[in-house]
Amino acid sequence: MTMQSRSEQDDLALIDAIEAWAEKELRPVARQFDLADEYPHEIVEQMKQLGLFGATIGEQYGGLGLSAWTYAQIVTKVASVWMAPSGIFNSHLIMASAIERYGTEEQKQKYLPRMATGEFRGSIGLTEPNAGSDLQAIRTVAKKQGDEYVINGSKTWITNSLHGHGTLLLVKTDPKADPRYKGMSLFIAEKTEGFIVGNKLKKLGYRSIDSCELSFQDYRVPVANLVGGQEGQGFFQIAGGLELGRINVAARGVGIGEGALKMALRYAQERSTFGKPLWNHQAVQLKLADMATQVEGARQLVKLASLKHDAGERCDLEAAMAKLAGSEAGAFCAQEAMRIFGGFSYSVEYEIERYYRDCMLMCIGEGSNEILRTIIAKQLIERHKI
Repeated sequence: MTMQSRSEQDDLALIDAIEAWAEKELRPVARQFDLADEYPHEIVEQMKQLGLFGATIGEQYGGLGLSAWTYAQIVTKVASVWMAPSGIFNSHLIMASAIERYGTEEQKQKYLPRMATGEFRGSIGLTEPNAGSDLQAIRTVAKKQGDEYVINGSKTWITNSLHGHGTLLLVKTDPKADPRYKGMSLFIAEKTEGFIVGNKLKKLGYRSIDSCELSFQDYRVPVANLVGGQEGQGFFQIAGGLELGRINVAARGVGIGEGALKMALRYAQERSTFGKPLWNHQAVQLKLADMATQVEGARQLVKLASLKHDAGERCDLEAAMAKLAGSEAGAFCAQEAMRIFGGFSYSVEYEIERYYRDCMLMCIGEGSNEILRTIIAKQLIERHKI
């Protein structure tokens, strides 16, 4: 057997530490924060200490420099206990990834060290009331005036927008560009005058986490904050970051599925019906088998996409498949666990109902699964042309 390198041992130790932290710190308070829809400030402080806000940021900028695969495993561990906190550092790290991959050296030096510590926590300002998966339909516009851009428009469903410090803002710098993506640019937008955070949106699940509407009214941002220093690159810059985002959502889905399966396995052994343990009924056995199979299959797709990402290879197809499989596995397992729990699943005294409420977001966020199926099909044709 080959010896593991020091870095692999460190990564495994970190994954184990995060798992232990999630069980000790997240599980006892998850239901309380979720039902109250209260932001977990103390948990955020703990995540800072654990280095989660710098998980994938390069070590030269103060981050942990974790691989996508190690990061995905950490996300799975967190989401298996409580999915919502993983969203706090996911949106933040997509912003950091875009800056690290495409930003100027000045932008990297200014923002990444503060992002790595969690001093500056970011978000992704993409979605608008009339533009979700179709990002090219955004209407937020930036007009250059001297050494500044003046931005007007609105965004919605922006995680980290209330308690965060800024957003990676996708805008149109050339609304008349054809094709549309050539007129899109990214800005590092800090909270200053004209950056208006609206009310926190009430949600079915994914509670406790601040998802708000943003509006920009003659909001001024320095030219120096144009990511990469060149207009018209925003669509490609954010698309690269979405690969990591989809791997994250896939890992969250696997975590939800894993957590629901563990609860169902325990309940099926504790509960008896018709004179025998619940798990002894064939109908329950079939559910448990299907749940475990879907979780493990999705986990392998997450690993495949992550390893391709780590190797610097194109992974849009693999990330899309992982996100599709992971989110559907989470939704399937949460629903099947609800059926196994029966009537008790509808009580908030049992945590399985939170997994059921949280799981559907994974099927919608970072590109709906319907959109992803079309992406997968197009990529398959492109790679297998006759």
